[in-house]
Amino acid sequence: MAKNDPYAALRIKEFNIFLLVRFALVFGWSMQFIVIEWQVYTLTKDPLYLGLVGLMEIIPAFTMALFAGHIVDQKEKRNLFALCIAAFSLISLGLFFLTWDRVVGDWETQTILIFIYILVFFGGFLRSFFGPTIFSLIALIVPKKIYPNAATWSSSTWKAATVSGALFAGFSIDWIGVHTTLCIVFALVTLALGVTFFIKKKPILNPNIGESVKESLKVGLRFVFSNKAILGALSLDMIAVLFGGAIALLSVFAQDILHVGSKGFGILNASVSIGSILTMFITTYLPVNKNAGKKLLISIFGFGICIIIFGFSELFWLSVIALFFSGVTDGVSMVIRQTILQIKTPDHMRGRVASVNSMFVGSSNELGAFESGIAAKILGPSVAVIFGGVMTLITVAGIGIKNKTLRELDLTLDIEEFEKDGL
Repeated sequence: MAKNDPYAALRIKEFNIFLLVRFALVFGWSMQFIVIEWQVYTLTKDPLYLGLVGLMEIIPAFTMALFAGHIVDQKEKRNLFALCIAAFSLISLGLFFLTWDRVVGDWETQTILIFIYILVFFGGFLRSFFGPTIFSLIALIVPKKIYPNAATWSSSTWKAATVSGALFAGFSIDWIGVHTTLCIVFALVTLALGVTFFIKKKPILNPNIGESVKESLKVGLRFVFSNKAILGALSLDMIAVLFGGAIALLSVFAQDILHVGSKGFGILNASVSIGSILTMFITTYLPVNKNAGKKLLISIFGFGICIIIFGFSELFWLSVIALFFSGVTDGVSMVIRQTILQIKTPDHMRGRVASVNSMFVGSSNELGAFESGIAAKILGPSVAVIFGGVMTLITVAGIGIKNKTLRELDLTLDIEEFEKDGL
């Protein structure tokens, strides 16, 4: 296998099956998120209710994260992944019924919102298991020496599904309505569930099967907080995503500031992911392993600048460009962060480390949505987004100065060591 083979991970059959499952699942999940955000704002015309969507998901996702990581490290990964997908399909089916006039035609708006929030809450519970399971499964499918390549393709697939799902959802709402769009989501999740069983069961590599939950979580947290490279990367992304959460307010910008409707809403969402996926495909040819720490800091600083420009913009084309380049910078940071986690995490602790990652970064998406909703309610949407971008720049500067290990991180030697050992 060529040392810098950009298609190294794609030469593994099971990895391609995994990518197909992930694409179908994330495409549907991305569509569902867009539809929920659109429907909630259409029903309420209040950005605070958009923030509540994020809050309803972050509560279970955050509180269950560490326990979920313990379970993932103790269980067989393929079947656990399938179980999560099956449960998620029930949530999609429930949302399908909540947007069906024959079911909720006589319901009050508040009643519909309550049931939407309940389903979002259970979705957050499931998400606490999805991240650690996927992270652990990748490491069981590909050899260690191509972890960076696999992480890039996996992240690219996630972004490709996000961009196409967001874009399709925006147009689909306009063409066939919210209800039928959610029917498509349910079909995609069901497809992902079926294809998952083409992946073989994987061995459980944890030498401490049966370890108590308390001891397991203590070991996992101790590892993360003692590893400055991992802790720095997670902290940096957490604060950037928390305060750079302009995405949560895109429905407000589309309807009330830029006046571009559902089609423009889909384009705004998609522009972020288009930038990310183009960047991540480029990184398969131009790896970011050398001076990874500096590149991570620079990319998130650039992300903050793009968010500030978007907050000031009242022109649709300028907003699209700003979001596109926010996606470019976010794509670089995502590849670097995933590579750091894959390379620096021992096999038997992947579930717990990925759970901490979901607490730091994944949950901050929803907490960021809540923060953005509150800030938009108090300051107005434009000022809220600008404030978030400024906080992102301050965070990058602070972590860059204080965390020397992250600033000087270079992953080249780690990868060369894996190749030398034939792993």
